[in-house]
Amino acid sequence: MTKRLICIGGGELKDRETLEIDRYIAEEAKRAAGDRRACGLFIPTASHDCMPYYNTFHKVYTGLFDIKTDVALTVNREVDPEKLRVKIAKADFIYVGGGDTVFMLHHWEQTGLTPLLLEAYEQGKLLCGLSAGAICWFEQMYSDSVVEGEYHIYDGLGWIKGKISPHYNERTLDFDKIVLYNKCRAWGIENKAALEFRDGEPYKALGEGKVWLIDGNAGASVQKTEWNADQA
Repeated sequence: MTKRLICIGGGELKDRETLEIDRYIAEEAKRAAGDRRACGLFIPTASHDCMPYYNTFHKVYTGLFDIKTDVALTVNREVDPEKLRVKIAKADFIYVGGGDTVFMLHHWEQTGLTPLLLEAYEQGKLLCGLSAGAICWFEQMYSDSVVEGEYHIYDGLGWIKGKISPHYNERTLDFDKIVLYNKCRAWGIENKAALEFRDGEPYKALGEGKVWLIDGNAGASVQKTEWNADQA
């Protein structure tokens, strides 16, 4: 099965800023569902299970795209891994919301959600996410999760190689310095943009924003290329 991730750099779901990307996700979910009504599972761990966030997700995906939605709530409550497994199995795609990435990954480990998501990913279920939900899959991620406004590199799940910054249009200079210092290559995904990976490799850029491949190996400054499918 093809392993798929759609990583959305940022944008307000409630303001329909990622609507082009959401439409693509909905179409892919309907294709996977076939004759069934497609279902999307929202995971709001990074926002500490903020229900208004889920309500926004529901309004977009059900109200605009006729996708049935469900939510996986795990914060400050008893977690039943079997119930989570059932929710994941029923979903045609999983959408991880934004917020505190470091808290989210730690909580997933505590509650046993990480191996369930890995199993779904390896079975070919479409995983999507915005901001925290976009960067958590990478080896390393640029985030201010621990202290708001103080950005650092943190370890992610390591399913995708390399470093990544969401909201790249807002963090360009600082992230570029990190990439140059580490003499590495990294991804920068702007707000209103997304990058789809298939089997761990970049496949398609989506949305109104831009996706950048940043190379810190080139000398005294980084070299940046706007990524598109022709480079796959």
